[in-house]
Amino acid sequence: MPLTRRDFGLLATMAGAISAAGCASTPAQAGPPAGPAHPLGPVAQIDAGDLNVGYTEAGPPDGRPVILLHGWPYDIHSYADASAILAAQGFRVIVPYLRGFGSTTFRSAETMRNGQQAALAHDTVALMDALGIRSAILGGYDWGGRTANNVAALWPQRVSGLVAVGGYLTVDLAANLEPLPPQAEYGWWYQYYFATPRGEAGYRRHTKDFNRLIWTNASPLWHFDDATYDLSAAAFDNPDHVDIVIHNYRWRLSLAPGESRYDADEKLLATRPAITIPTITISSDFDGKAKDGSAYRSHYTGPYQHRVLDGIGHNVPQEAPQQFASAIADVATHIN
Repeated sequence: MPLTRRDFGLLATMAGAISAAGCASTPAQAGPPAGPAHPLGPVAQIDAGDLNVGYTEAGPPDGRPVILLHGWPYDIHSYADASAILAAQGFRVIVPYLRGFGSTTFRSAETMRNGQQAALAHDTVALMDALGIRSAILGGYDWGGRTANNVAALWPQRVSGLVAVGGYLTVDLAANLEPLPPQAEYGWWYQYYFATPRGEAGYRRHTKDFNRLIWTNASPLWHFDDATYDLSAAAFDNPDHVDIVIHNYRWRLSLAPGESRYDADEKLLATRPAITIPTITISSDFDGKAKDGSAYRSHYTGPYQHRVLDGIGHNVPQEAPQQFASAIADVATHIN
């Protein structure tokens, strides 16, 4: 059965590892930083496709483009330190708010508040077009990792390198209909909560408390401070945030429809297309026994390496900014 992020709990019962040549392990650190050491630059706005996108930019304008995509329930501040590190190395680093976060808004009140994976992939390409970027290195985790993978699968000519936390996260709707063992299902409790009217009302009423709980559970060794959380929590005040989040998770479980204009893209993604561009995948403690990356190794057919970060939770770029930035720099040289 095709693997999605939802399957990681099931993989706790599976054994296997990729070859030593394709997997590097990083020893445990003293602990992730409580907060970012660098501020992000000012947020700019640009019309791109369906959206008016808020984004930050760092580094020389003529540097090699890198686009870093955040996840849920996080925001652009996940990349404050990694962005500064890469900018100092000469990269042009662009970090956009995803739809439903921060200052990114819809250009039309009539556009569906759609959280399906193909919509987010189109957002990324539209941003590249608006900024005049023909090809870029993409990096991401969670929603951002899935989006980066999907852009690389749908438009490989637009992606010169990929750093994907969690590996091949593309959603297969048919596979997601299959039940998992109870312990695996337990890890996705919030998806079932969001499937109910009570869950939608609860998330709308308690958004910031809910998301802080997710931060804590997903990164138990990350002792982030209040100021760090507040930096990102402001992004959840976006007027479309709850609608996008609820639709994203209901769509994954086939409880809400997507848009027909994305049907061809979703049909292609359902075939689990190989990613041919240079790629580094990263796993952390969040992935449990699946952190060896063997389950998705076959989906990457170009230059490839898998890296394991011990002592790090789900928000890899913020918890391990130097390691994440090093992966971007290494994939830029085809993992030499």
